[in-house]
Parts: sequence; C-alpha cells; structure tokens
Amino acid sequence: MHPGLVLLSARLLDVVTGELLPQTALAVSGGRISALDDDRRIRALAGPATTVIDLKGAVVTPGLVDGHIHPLMGAELAHGLDLSGCATLDEVRQALAREAGSLAPGAWLHGWGLDPNVFGDRPVASATIGPVLDGIPAVLLLFDAHSMIASPRAMELAGVDGPRRFEQYAEIVCDEAGRPTGLLLEDAACELVERAAPPVAPAERRARLASALREVAASGLTGGHAMDANGESLSLYAELDEAGDLPLRLRVAPWLQPGADGRAVADLIAQQGTGGRLWEVAGVKLFMDGTVDNGTAWLERPDCHGESTHAFWPDPAAFTRIIGELHRAGVPTATHAIGDAAVRHVLDAVESATSAEYRGVRHRIEHIETVPDDTLRRFAELGVIASMQPTHCCDFTRADHTDNWSRRLGEERAAHAWRCRDLWDSGATVVLGSDWPVAPYPPLTVMAGARHRRPSRDLTQPPHNPGQALTALEALQGMTLNPAFAAGAEHESGRLAIGHRADLTVFAENPLATPATDLAGLPVVLTVVDGRTTHRDAGL
Repeated sequence: MHPGLVLLSARLLDVVTGELLPQTALAVSGGRISALDDDRRIRALAGPATTVIDLKGAVVTPGLVDGHIHPLMGAELAHGLDLSGCATLDEVRQALAREAGSLAPGAWLHGWGLDPNVFGDRPVASATIGPVLDGIPAVLLLFDAHSMIASPRAMELAGVDGPRRFEQYAEIVCDEAGRPTGLLLEDAACELVERAAPPVAPAERRARLASALREVAASGLTGGHAMDANGESLSLYAELDEAGDLPLRLRVAPWLQPGADGRAVADLIAQQGTGGRLWEVAGVKLFMDGTVDNGTAWLERPDCHGESTHAFWPDPAAFTRIIGELHRAGVPTATHAIGDAAVRHVLDAVESATSAEYRGVRHRIEHIETVPDDTLRRFAELGVIASMQPTHCCDFTRADHTDNWSRRLGEERAAHAWRCRDLWDSGATVVLGSDWPVAPYPPLTVMAGARHRRPSRDLTQPPHNPGQALTALEALQGMTLNPAFAAGAEHESGRLAIGHRADLTVFAENPLATPATDLAGLPVVLTVVDGRTTHRDAGL
C-alpha cells in the first residue's frame, strides 16, 4: 500500500536530544509515520494518490500540543469585543463606546480580556467605567475568565439585585448598602447574568468553533488538552469530527464542581474513553481555588487586601475524597490550583489517593502560579504533572511588581512567580499551554514566553524573574514530549518515530536556533494531524 503523504527535503528534529535526525524525509500511512529515510527511498514509496510535499529544507517537529486550552470558550469570545489591548481605563471606555455605537437596539455587548490593572487603585466595578454603558446590557469578562463586570442593565435583566449564597465559592460583590457593584466573582455568580443574554444558535456556535480551530491549526498546534465545562462542547467536537472538520486532536477533561453527588462522579467515570477519531474524554477537571487577581485564590497567608483565604470547595475534605474515588477508578485529574495553599492541598490529596491499591494514574495541577520551596520536590515524588502557562506571567505581571497580581501577593511571593525552572529542575514533568482565551493560543508565543519571560507586546521590557526561564529545547519539549507523557501517550506521540502518530508541525527554520525574542514570528509552513494537512503555506 502506498503512503497517503510524503514529506521530502526536510530537516527532522529530534526533540529528545535537540539534534537533527540523519534522515531527510518521511512517509505517512493510516495516520502514522510509516517510514523515515532519505529523499530517494521515501519518494519511491509514493503512488498515484500520494500527496508529495517538498519542504525545501523546512524543519519538522512532532506536532505542538497546548497543555491547557478552552476551544469552545475561545471561539465564543472571539466574536465579542477584545479588550486585551487596552492598557488604560480611557482606552477601555473608548473601545466600549465604539462597540456600543455599532449595536442594534437592545443587543448585548460582550467584552473579554479586560485587564484589572487598568483600574489602578480604583474599584473594579461598573461605575468606574462610567456612563458609556448606560442602558446597554453588557458583560465584560476579565482576563482571568473567573470574574466579570456586568452593566446595570444586564444585572436588571438577570434579576440580580443583591448578594446570594452559592454551593461553591462565588460572590456577587456588593457595596455597604447591599447593592451590586457589577463585579461578579467565579462561575456560579457570572452564570446568573450570562444566562440572561440571548443564546447563540447551535449552527452558529458550530461555525464559530470550526473557524476558530482552523486559525489555531495555522498557528502550528496539532492538539490540545481541552479543559471544557459541559457536554455541549463534546457534541460540537463530535459533529466537527464526523464531518472531517476537526483540525486538532483533543483530549477533553469535563468539569466536576463542588456539590456534585455520587451520580455525577459515576457519570464522569463512565464517560472516560468516549469520543471519536480525533477527540476523547480523558480525565476530569476540578478547581481548588480561583485567581490571585480577583482575590479568590487560596493562599497560606492572605493577600494585601486580606483576601484569597478560602478554597473553592467549601469542604476541601470532599475534594480529597473525590480525588481518591477517581484515582481508584483509573481516572486522571487536572486541578486548577493557583495559590500555595491550593497547590499543597491537591498534592496532599494525590498523596492520599496513591496510597490506595491502584497506582499509575497521572494527575495534574494546572497553573501553579506561586508555590513555596517545600512543595517543589513533591511533584516528581508523586508523579504529578506541572501544567503551566508562562504567558500569564509575561503579559499580566511586571518585573517591578507594580501589577495587581504582584501587589496583592507582596514581594516575597511575587518573587516566586511561575517557577518553571525550579519545577523542571526538581524532576517534575512540566507541560506548557496558553489557557486560551485567557491568553493568546499561538504556541510559539507560549514557548517564547517560557524562554524570555517578557511582555509579549513589548519585548524591550525587563523579564519577570528570568531565573525561572526554560531553555529552547525544554520549551519545545513542554509542548511535544511532555504533553504526550501527561496523556499517557508517550508510546505513540511526541516524537518523530516510526509507528507514532503523524501529528506534525513544520517551521521555516529551526525553532531551537531562533532567538527567544524572534520565536513568535517564526513562520509555520505546514501542520499535519493524523496524516491530514490542516494548514499549508502558499509557498509549499
């Protein structure tokens, strides 16, 4: 049988050693790498139906995988107003005014990417933005995606007029008189207002997702560990996959929230392994805390406002019991834990679970923004994957610690920000990702940030804690070898080897030889998923 795809005149990069392989071509059959050899021998394998591409010396790596991504949320937000480029409150007001002027009467305004640093010392509230949203139903998601500002009209339409109690940690922030300020913390509070907005038609949601994922594939990504919240995303992945329109390989971890009963846990266990050709449910996503920026992280010492003192689970012991139940069922977990107390509790829960009879489950902790020294070694000892997003440090904090995140934590803890280097050196498996749409999805930007730790928009700025930077090879491994290991797929993914999946990313030049500050601009000329071309530069 002839291969379906042949790539010639290639530089094949071994991500284990960082060296080029001696072969210059590869063949793909049945979605797998079927041969590695020189151009003459690989060309001879091609048949009449084989796609043959001369790469003209381009560099092939295993397909890049985002270790933490929210595809459906990203696709939805891409159709709203992007506020991530606004550095001042005046810029936010101007952007909102332009958007409001283009809305039909009664239409909702959806904004995202709002940086709390634009508020400075002013309250993060709808009144601070001013009258630009008067009479307009609007929801503005802050960049952490754990909090939002709702306009007075949106709050009115949602019937939110005072504080409420929630089963999980969430808050409708109110003034001293008990009136909502417009700031909503965590999902349960945000959903109260989001539900009041007109729903998007299913066909439109599918079209948005397909369009967004095509752009993601063009950036060089061939896969993602999708931290999705609900069954609707799964049905959309299934529809795209069946139609041949899913350009990424997705490993999906549905959410489990506090208050879930035994039936909910059993349903998630039963759901494991379901999926299609390019997507699969594999794991469960949980939350141990919120975020530092909005005061909902779980810290061992309060932040400068006396906040971030509570776990997301009202009863952390219940979280520990569920981790044990999932572990015994062989289900890997991915837990959002940003603060030091949250990270410690998740490590404790995994340690308790691994004393049970079932071993070998690869649990993960997501984000890990600040941790003390004594927690570092425990990741390797317990086999817990460290899933990190370096661009959060690059773009949302500052080297001089004048940003909201650093001011809340204080100098001592801000100096321990995103300890990628220390975790790597301690023996932990570090997986890199974007957390898109919290930060942009291009994987080269993520890898560059892991290396230079500077603001993506202005690389002349000083780096935040440059001692925590990764090398070029480590950053590449963080999006190839290590995601494969985290997924338990190291036997068939993450390397250029015969029998491995033909998920490939092709660059104009060697990313390991490209300076960190130039890496984000390195052209991606080809991406291949399961042996199928999902992006091809016009020059090939």
